[in-house]
Amino acid sequence: MTDNSTQTSNNAVEAVSSLKDKFLKIINSWQLKVGIVLSVVVAIGFLSFFWSHMVAELGMKAWSKSSGATPIRCMIRDTNGDEYVSCSAILNEQIVPLECGSSIFNVGCRINYGAAAAPAVRQPKP
Repeated sequence: MTDNSTQTSNNAVEAVSSLKDKFLKIINSWQLKVGIVLSVVVAIGFLSFFWSHMVAELGMKAWSKSSGATPIRCMIRDTNGDEYVSCSAILNEQIVPLECGSSIFNVGCRINYGAAAAPAVRQPKP
């Protein structure tokens, strides 16, 4: 009986040792290291590309919540370089065009025109 249990335990130890060797071989392989580095580079690229969109969406949702509007969507990028991304929301059954900040230090939106814009100031007559 002891020979059987000894043989079983030796087989178990060999199996664990074999798995450990295979695991260490995978961890030490250059393919895994290159794959991890490439994954990190791609993740950073995606984050930097979509960062302005994510910040603008955050600002649009905050503006919509405070004004009682329904947020629609934001563009992906700032196309004219003014650090604002074009967004839109629905307020009083009208689509309101917004420009929302694309910087984490400028979270919020400004209104171009539409139902939520301030009325035009009258010019005094001469």
